Amino acid sequence: MKRLCFACDLRDDPIAIEKYKEYHKSGNAWPEITDSIREAGILDMQIYLIGNRLFMIMEVSETFDSVKKAEMDAANPKVQEWEELMSSFQQAVPWAAENEKWSPMQCIFSL
Repeated sequence: MKRLCFACDLRDDPIAIEKYKEYHKSGNAWPEITDSIREAGILDMQIYLIGNRLFMIMEVSETFDSVKKAEMDAANPKVQEWEELMSSFQQAVPWAAENEKWSPMQCIFSL
C-alpha cells in the first residue's frame, strides 16, 4: 500500500467553506464519486481542513495508476459534474503547477 498526500486551497469565503464541508460530510458525497474513487484502487481517502487549506491523504493499492484514474474521471460525466462543482470552491495553492488543482506534497519526515 502507498500513501499519497496533496494540498489544495478553498476560496477564502466562510460561507463557501461551510458549503464545501457540507458536501464532504459522511454520506453527502455523491455515490458515483465514492464508487469511482474505490474503482481506481484508492483504499482510503481523508481530507483535512485548516483555515482555507485542504490536505488530502490517499492510501492506494500497489496497482494504483494516477494516469488511469484521470482517464476514468474524464470518461465519467458524473465525476466531471462533481469536479466542476468542487472547482467553484477550490483554488490552487500558490506553488501549484499550471492547471493543477490538488498539488502533490513531499514527505520530509517519517517515524
